[in-house]
Amino acid sequence: MGDRTSPAPTGPVTVVHLLRHGEVHNPERVLYGRRSGYRLSDHGEAQAKTVAQYLGANDVAAVVASPLQRAQQTAGPIAEAHDVPIGTDENLIEAGNLFEGKRFAVGDGALRRPQAWRLLRDPFTPSWGEPYLDIAHRMLGALHAARQLAPGREIVCVSHQLPIWTLRRYLLGQRLWHDPRRRQCALASLTSVEFTGARMTGLRYAEPAGSSGAMVTGA
Repeated sequence: MGDRTSPAPTGPVTVVHLLRHGEVHNPERVLYGRRSGYRLSDHGEAQAKTVAQYLGANDVAAVVASPLQRAQQTAGPIAEAHDVPIGTDENLIEAGNLFEGKRFAVGDGALRRPQAWRLLRDPFTPSWGEPYLDIAHRMLGALHAARQLAPGREIVCVSHQLPIWTLRRYLLGQRLWHDPRRRQCALASLTSVEFTGARMTGLRYAEPAGSSGAMVTGA
């Protein structure tokens, strides 16, 4: 029987860091999604600077961010530290959610509102927002677009918790619907994908700005 072992991947080693934005100023504690006007809090700005310091010695060749203000702000210190402009990729944007602008968190009584029940009928797609598979596909596009920007170097892509977590599960061959309380994607965390040539050869996770709960309201 012939050797069925896949040949080792060849080509330059490229790392794409998927960075979740820092803490947001959200005194109303609403689910803001893609709504404009939500900037980083003072703590979030400090988190962004911490990540920039963490990546300071890395060979970062490009920084790309979601168009939303909190992502662009998080990208700022890293782009400045490496003297590169901030690119924008619409595919990195937050997931669409029909509860935008409302308070919707565990313990706030949202599940007792009859008008919300129709949106909660299908947790697998999900029925309340952008389908998980759509999120995964657009994030995969952003990932490979970033990889091609600077082969053999490092690229930082600033995005949001659900898109990053959905892409990670997709890359690892896991089902996309999940318990949101179990996401490993803290504020200002890095989910780093390594490629050798065009093939993914590694995935690692780091929390340079410290941990935060997966269900932090307004994060």
